[in-house]
Amino acid sequence: MSVEPETDELDVFSQRKRKLDALRKGGNAFPNDFKRRDLAKTLHDLHGYKEKSELVSEKTAVSVGGRIILRRLMGKASFVTLQDSTGRIQLYVRHDHLGDELYEKFKQWDLGDIVGGFGHLMKTNKGELSVEISEIRLLTKSLRPLPEKHKGLTDIEKRYRQRYLDLMVNESARRAFRLRSFVIEEIRKFFINKGFMEVETPMLMSQPGGASALPFKTYYNALDSDMYLRVAPELNLKRLVVGGFEKVFEINRNFRNEGVSSKHNPEFTMLEFYWAFSDYHDAMDLTEALLKGLVNLVSGSSSIEYDGVSLDFGRPFPRKSMSEAICEYNPEINPKELDQLSSIRSIAKKNNVLIEESWGVGKIVMELFESLVEDSIKQPTFIVDHPVEVSPLARRKEDDANLTERFELFVMGKEIANGFSELNDPEDQAERFLAQVRAKELGDLEAMHFDQDYITALEYGLPPTSGEGIGIDRLVMLLTNSLSIRDVLLFPHMRNKR
Repeated sequence: MSVEPETDELDVFSQRKRKLDALRKGGNAFPNDFKRRDLAKTLHDLHGYKEKSELVSEKTAVSVGGRIILRRLMGKASFVTLQDSTGRIQLYVRHDHLGDELYEKFKQWDLGDIVGGFGHLMKTNKGELSVEISEIRLLTKSLRPLPEKHKGLTDIEKRYRQRYLDLMVNESARRAFRLRSFVIEEIRKFFINKGFMEVETPMLMSQPGGASALPFKTYYNALDSDMYLRVAPELNLKRLVVGGFEKVFEINRNFRNEGVSSKHNPEFTMLEFYWAFSDYHDAMDLTEALLKGLVNLVSGSSSIEYDGVSLDFGRPFPRKSMSEAICEYNPEINPKELDQLSSIRSIAKKNNVLIEESWGVGKIVMELFESLVEDSIKQPTFIVDHPVEVSPLARRKEDDANLTERFELFVMGKEIANGFSELNDPEDQAERFLAQVRAKELGDLEAMHFDQDYITALEYGLPPTSGEGIGIDRLVMLLTNSLSIRDVLLFPHMRNKR
């Protein structure tokens, strides 16, 4: 039995480079005429349950291809494990089937090499489904060694920077990204079945809008103008509702020039939908149905576990106002104290919550909630009725003009969704935009710009509408029990190596 030599990566690279040079001298070192017919998972599903004698009598011919992950090289017979996109299959390679020359070449191949082979299905004495190889070819020479098989790829930073290595050797990573793809597919089906139309809106915009965030700025040479990567598609989607598309959704990429954390990546994926003739209660009901369905599809039940906590998506999600939540989690605070500027400033100071002199009551309420409550919310909970001051695109409540028909969904201290009854009064919206402009002039870099064209669109008439954004990345974090957003992004942003 052969063992991989204990050498550093540079020595291994040099050794394998010499092998590649020899292959080049012998002809095409990277052939592209092998046709794989069979995948590992399909073979296991169709034939894994069969008895050894049944496989011998059937003599099922197969062609498989993949990367060499494991090998046991012996004198006249060897075992090799191939990995393809669906799983692993063992190859049984015998000297008398290949001949002296090819068998000796085969023994020189390395872990990580990509090969293709033809043969018949069999089972070993231990009952493992295998392919008894009659022909095998080296298709791609791997110049760099795989991570050591027993330790795997445990360097977190290397897993993120070299995701291809992570996917090669960590089944948990492959499983997470397969599930992400499945979740997005199911979300798309859900909305299409509800009568929504999927649309696409621009990522390059002449001015950012749709959310309070610092944008990325670039320059468009052909138009001789500054452009921005979108922070949200919201305003364009609502323009479509004005135009008569009454139920639209987009699974989109957004870009916000903010810090990186376990919950934040400057480039992220959102689902946004807009639904004419509905309000924020309807949007919450729809969201609850969507998430309950996804949890059932993923886990087979109404609950999932995240970071040691069992999360129950089967029960109705509580709906609490921001002020109610602050007082519930901080019983020493009197609800009336949250209505007056002097008393709420005292609460902030007492709880070491930093605020600015220019902030009004609504902005301070939001800051208190984020500092004192947000991280404590574990079970799925809607926080509703946000202050107007921090909700420039949401409709005011009929019974309290200082609050809006807005909600956020929190699970395990993470904001998963943000939605509201849309503001469709063009004059009120213009005043809100002006307030945002004033906030920007006072130093709020995340405040919105004034969008005159959007005001013009509202002047043509936006029907009563609800809208919402759901963070796909954070949702997948929950469904895969991933504690960092980087674990569910194939290529997360990393600081450049110096």
